[in-house]
Amino acid sequence: MNVTLKVWRQEGPETPGKFVRYAAQNLSPNMSFLEMLDTVNETITKSGEEPIAFDHDCREGICGMCSCIINGEPHGPEKKVATCQTYLRSFKDGETITIEPFRAKAFPLIKDLIVNRSAFDRIIQAGGFVSTSAGSAPDGNAIPVPKQHTDAAMDAAACIGCGACVAACKNASAMLFVSAKVSHLNLLPQGQTEKERRVLGMVEQMDQEGFGACTVTGSCEAVCPKGISLNFIAKMNRDYFGALLRGSPKATVESV
Repeated sequence: MNVTLKVWRQEGPETPGKFVRYAAQNLSPNMSFLEMLDTVNETITKSGEEPIAFDHDCREGICGMCSCIINGEPHGPEKKVATCQTYLRSFKDGETITIEPFRAKAFPLIKDLIVNRSAFDRIIQAGGFVSTSAGSAPDGNAIPVPKQHTDAAMDAAACIGCGACVAACKNASAMLFVSAKVSHLNLLPQGQTEKERRVLGMVEQMDQEGFGACTVTGSCEAVCPKGISLNFIAKMNRDYFGALLRGSPKATVESV
């Protein structure tokens, strides 16, 4: 299988970037997208050029590091998979594949296909914790939790924080990510102590990071590799406005 890659190359945030074409030949259709980039980088390195910089870690669809836009879609053409789970069989022999980094003000470019997503980390630090004593695991029946709550919490916790929702949104909104992180703690008994301070703190931090507003187009849910539902945004909005009405203070690490 042979494809042509049209890759965004940019040495750093202060330097101009451009698309550069590379020929990728004799590839297996069962090769993952990142394995293909590894193969292309071997050829580039042997020619004495700088290899394509791209982010990755687990290569199992868990860490969310492998974020890039493939033919205009975050993570590529397949649904509910990360870039590392996208395979060349998803493309046609002889096709030209355009690869570029996530584009968002809150995700400044580092190099080539790598962007800085530490804004997500700061949002988590603003409220993604519980003050409940850790200790040993309690008995399974010690804290009764309705099944619909545990199921919803697990669905929200599936978010891997890749940022595809931001990249797909015309406003570069992070509402799907933030709502998932808020909801998976707020739905469980252990998260009730900080529930209102958490949602206020994380939403405020999201705004400070420069993410755009949500206009509910659904593009975020459509590209999410874990299928996080828009319902979590609605839940977070309810929690947020409820906390505002009750005048709850925002969550801070120092206050816990």
